[in-house]
Amino acid sequence: MPLSLQSPPCATLSASIRKGRWKTLAAGFSVTPLPAVNFSLRRSIPRILASASSSSSPASSSLEAGENNELNAVSAFSEIVPDTVVFDDFERFPPTAATVSSALLLGICGLPDTIFRNAVDMALADSSCAGLETTESRLSCFFNKAIVNVGGDLVKLVPGRVSTEVDARLAYDTNGIIRKVHDLLRLYNEIDVPHDRLLFKIPATWQGIEAARLLESEGIQTHMTFVYSFAQAAAASQAGASVIQIFVGRLRDWARNHSGDTEIKSAIKSGEDPGLALVKRSYNYIHKYGYKSKLMAAAVRNKQDLFSLLGVDYVIAPLKVLQSLKDSPAIPDDEKYSFVRKLTPETATHYHFTNKELVKWDQLSLASSMGPASVELLSAGVEGYANQAKRVEELFGKIWPPPNV
Repeated sequence: MPLSLQSPPCATLSASIRKGRWKTLAAGFSVTPLPAVNFSLRRSIPRILASASSSSSPASSSLEAGENNELNAVSAFSEIVPDTVVFDDFERFPPTAATVSSALLLGICGLPDTIFRNAVDMALADSSCAGLETTESRLSCFFNKAIVNVGGDLVKLVPGRVSTEVDARLAYDTNGIIRKVHDLLRLYNEIDVPHDRLLFKIPATWQGIEAARLLESEGIQTHMTFVYSFAQAAAASQAGASVIQIFVGRLRDWARNHSGDTEIKSAIKSGEDPGLALVKRSYNYIHKYGYKSKLMAAAVRNKQDLFSLLGVDYVIAPLKVLQSLKDSPAIPDDEKYSFVRKLTPETATHYHFTNKELVKWDQLSLASSMGPASVELLSAGVEGYANQAKRVEELFGKIWPPPNV
């Protein structure tokens, strides 16, 4: 049985962690991207229905009536997920879905007082982990316990699904990913978290996509991240991934500083932003060919991005963008912004795909179709997540055992 702690062990390194870059996406599977202060579900603005578990159409989102602002207007077309960070303003923009990650664990241990501290402390006091023989297995056990304990707390606080990051060090190991998800799911079962409230966040390597296919066949919901090419999105769709996350702004950033990517070059030649163009193609592919995947647009940088994506299943929007939308009245026939659904299942049926894009994706075709942008950004994302996971285990190694264990 886990032991209770009289003093939080995480506090011993809080000062050093606060000096580092622990910022983490919190709401809406992200991410990417989480609440770590007095968490209240009282809403002082219209509620944003972003529950990924909802089976209703985004257009049917029941926002509280009474405010004719742009936030209400866009929420009629897509489910808006607040992109929140630890200690952000959850009164104004309460999360509706969440992600638990290694970055979040670092943030929790680096803050003086969060409602998730006890979840981490209880993991570090778990006797079943403490009794393992090797340091590696012990730290891995602590990591799993901590991420599940925090995930379990989040399930009680948000109405939508909670996405749990799968250790990115396994990104190129299909069997390793599956074993890890099974281990995490077993721990969630122990604390009575329903399977339908969970997603498992996996990098969109070929091995990750294959793991998603096998997990989805077992009824386990997956969330593919680091998707930067049509090939990844199409392969993940064919695998039956529940959620596919595309980072709009990161592709734009890459295009500003690099060249040589055929997919990006084609988008720019057509007068399109490469990130927005990828979301459009992926959405149309999913809906034209009847795949079950839901598409999530992340790294949205401004209102124009959001307006260009209306109709996509989910949009992760920064708080500054949400605040701007809330503060702006929705003016019919606005010359600058038009509240028109840009992506629809109906228009998807008329979208043309080449024979090369309609292949049955495998490891070879995926590798040959991914350009330098997706290769570099995927690699960087995996490396970043892997380094964060390693830092968590190193931190746990320094603060374990707790004082009363």
